[in-house]
Amino acid sequence: MYFIHTPIIWQEFPQLVPGMLLVEDIHPQAEIGHLIQPLYQQARARLSQTSEGQMPEVSAWRRVYSQMGLKPTQYRSAAEALLRRFRKEDQLPSLHPLVDFCNAVSVAFALPIAVIDVAHVATFIEVRPAVGSEKYLAFSGEIETPPAGEIIFADAIDEVHARRWTFRQSRRSTISPETRQALIVSEAMHETGLTDMKLLLDTLISGSTELYTAPQKHAILSLEAPRFEF
Repeated sequence: MYFIHTPIIWQEFPQLVPGMLLVEDIHPQAEIGHLIQPLYQQARARLSQTSEGQMPEVSAWRRVYSQMGLKPTQYRSAAEALLRRFRKEDQLPSLHPLVDFCNAVSVAFALPIAVIDVAHVATFIEVRPAVGSEKYLAFSGEIETPPAGEIIFADAIDEVHARRWTFRQSRRSTISPETRQALIVSEAMHETGLTDMKLLLDTLISGSTELYTAPQKHAILSLEAPRFEF
């Protein structure tokens, strides 16, 4: 299997910095409270100084959404949506230990993180514009067809694993109690994206090592090396 951003994505968004991590031996009994609370404190500290919309990581994604022809205040990156909820509720819902940990890392770093059960991915994931025939399983159970040109995560059989880039994942490949292997994807667009992505990956590696086993595969992708084999 592999993950890749297609050339048109790199052409239109050369500032992109993707971080990738494969986590294995996953189980739903992991204890994560001691990992999450320091990350929540990091998020609280940042939110006490500025709103999520003013954070450079979030504002960079807002510019990307505008470039895609979407209203940034209607379709927010996953990180901005989590930060808004965290600011209002001072916590995030508990879904699965790995997802909860990644959501805490997301609000701490203000960067979107997707957690994908690779057992439900066919051969590869390509980040690319839709052609208009792909299928997306919404959390409501409805099947949606993204319009041509929308940036999606698509696999070899045209199943869509995320819509509007970092807006929303598919129900099809969400993490469940049965998940044993997950691909974690984070993407930065801001000026210090490379530095921050290295720190974010270090945090993910450290936490997932403590929760499960040390990840054997991780990388920061680039135009020169855009493909992550897993």
